[in-house]
Amino acid sequence: MKATAGDRLVIKGHHLGDPDRDGEIVEVQGEEGGPPWLVRWEDSDHEVLFFPGPDAMVEHFKKQR
Repeated sequence: MKATAGDRLVIKGHHLGDPDRDGEIVEVQGEEGGPPWLVRWEDSDHEVLFFPGPDAMVEHFKKQR
């Protein structure tokens, strides 16, 4: 899984009724866009170094010129 700064990371809820969790990828620290990523979570504004699991999905956004 690859990402760039500004992409959105989404973690699906683990149980029925659990909300999804999302955040902005602030910095990519792995090689060629790979993890770990510094993520700022939307719900708390907390930043954490994150290694994604199988429940993670990256939403890529095109850069505006």
